[in-house]
Amino acid sequence: MNLTLFIPSKEYTAAGERWAEMLRLPVVTDAAELSPDRLHLQTDEGGLSLVQGKLSVRGDFTHMIPRLRPSNLNREFLVKAGRMKGIERPVAIDATAGLGEDSLLLAAAGFRVHLFEYNPVIAALLLDAMERAREVPELREPVSRMELHVGDSIEAMNRAEDSIGGIPDLVLLDPMFPERQKSALVKKKFQLIHRLESPCMEEETLLNAAIAAGPRKILIKRPLKGPWLAGRKPGYSISGKAVRYDCILLPRD
Repeated sequence: MNLTLFIPSKEYTAAGERWAEMLRLPVVTDAAELSPDRLHLQTDEGGLSLVQGKLSVRGDFTHMIPRLRPSNLNREFLVKAGRMKGIERPVAIDATAGLGEDSLLLAAAGFRVHLFEYNPVIAALLLDAMERAREVPELREPVSRMELHVGDSIEAMNRAEDSIGGIPDLVLLDPMFPERQKSALVKKKFQLIHRLESPCMEEETLLNAAIAAGPRKILIKRPLKGPWLAGRKPGYSISGKAVRYDCILLPRD
């Protein structure tokens, strides 16, 4: 997909040129050159955003601050499903990072999280969110435990000791499948994100790579009534109102 990067004011030229160089995008400075029917990136006082007409989405963790308070964090279904007993500094791979909100929850719960995002534009939105979060006192500590990798998580998990320097304790999978793409749970603005990535058609390959990484536990985030990933029955599941977490426990030698 061909994108441009819109810099609405000279004030944001330096930031815009940085993203344009990183993503190898042409720069537009005149709003009249933008088509309301086409996606573009924009940099302004709020950071980097993906825009189409009146819809826009940007990576942002500030709305999650209430969820990170200990009394609320411990009630998060992801945190409940991911708990590790007897491990002081657990390591997680988020193989389908997206805009990183699940990774932030795991990091706030004490995990060192390696985030993998294949699409460079989504990765840029996530990187921008992480950089801005480091300036927010309530977010600085958990974000310090998050490390972004731009690339194929399947390849990385198949050689985890090289890609992250060790064996993870947990792997989180939240693949986008066609049934989720059409779900009413998907907010309209996040359809912009879905236009950048195709639904995952390699469920078995993804799950096998997660197993190859050698974790103690694999968590698979699914729609509440969605099928098991690659038809693999989990050991148990933890369900909320809208999603469930299928948990596969793996033995360690």
